[in-house]
Amino acid sequence: MIKNQKKDLIRLAVQIFFFALIILVSLNQFRSEQGLAPLLIGSPSLHAVCPFGGVVTIYTYLTEGTFVQKIHQSSFTLMWLIFSLTLLFGPVFCGWVCPFGTVEEFIGKIGRKIFKKRYNNFIPSVIDKRLRYLRYIILILVAVNTAISGKLLFSNFDPYFALFKIWSSEVTRLSLLVLGLTLIGSLFVERPWCKYLCPYGALLGIFNLFRIVRLKRNENTCINCKVCDGICPMNIDVSTSKVISDHQCISCLLCTDEIACPVSNSLNFSILERKNPKENSEDDSGAKNKENISGGGK
Repeated sequence: MIKNQKKDLIRLAVQIFFFALIILVSLNQFRSEQGLAPLLIGSPSLHAVCPFGGVVTIYTYLTEGTFVQKIHQSSFTLMWLIFSLTLLFGPVFCGWVCPFGTVEEFIGKIGRKIFKKRYNNFIPSVIDKRLRYLRYIILILVAVNTAISGKLLFSNFDPYFALFKIWSSEVTRLSLLVLGLTLIGSLFVERPWCKYLCPYGALLGIFNLFRIVRLKRNENTCINCKVCDGICPMNIDVSTSKVISDHQCISCLLCTDEIACPVSNSLNFSILERKNPKENSEDDSGAKNKENISGGGK
């Protein structure tokens, strides 16, 4: 249920913009290989605008002063830019920018219309929770093997690369298989690649543990309607958390009172201040005094 359609459209506009930008980059790369002039912008490769490329080349850059094959300086720059944004606001790249996540989400809208309440609930909770850590195993394997080989191995099964460069001989059959399974899976599970397999999403998800601006639920105004749980694309139990710091949160804002939550000031972003031990003890003593007073009045 969307309470504020206009603010939801802002996110949609941002997603469409970056999706169109990547399509244009891909088209220009194709035109460049055909000896044609690029359209509107220059002709960088998809690797040049992929921030995960900066992540997998860190070891090679620090030890040898060079980048992994096919990785550009721009990937390194994008990596630090997105790290900074994620430290502040969480994985906004995943929820607002990533064009592959946008494709999954659009397909998911079709799945939601077909299966209604069953959509995004096909996988048993116990299995779902365990699968969510698979992307961290993939992150470690990709980082270690890329560091050892000095080659961009991830592109061999990267569905993002396969989708936006499907015309290229560089695209492997394995990546096409992963792409096909992900797109089909998106009809049943929202953002399956993001939830279970994406190594970059896994890395950015860690920032949720110490991000500066956090999503906070006001327990005093929350009416426990669970609208936030139902609309969350990552199946996070928002309604049971005081501070949403789950590693799966993609900072999409869909659950907040700006978009879906029906009660104002119940789910919004805020900079959390840590109380010192003295303040905590004062709060505890105050609570005990209230209990004593109420107990004495009985």
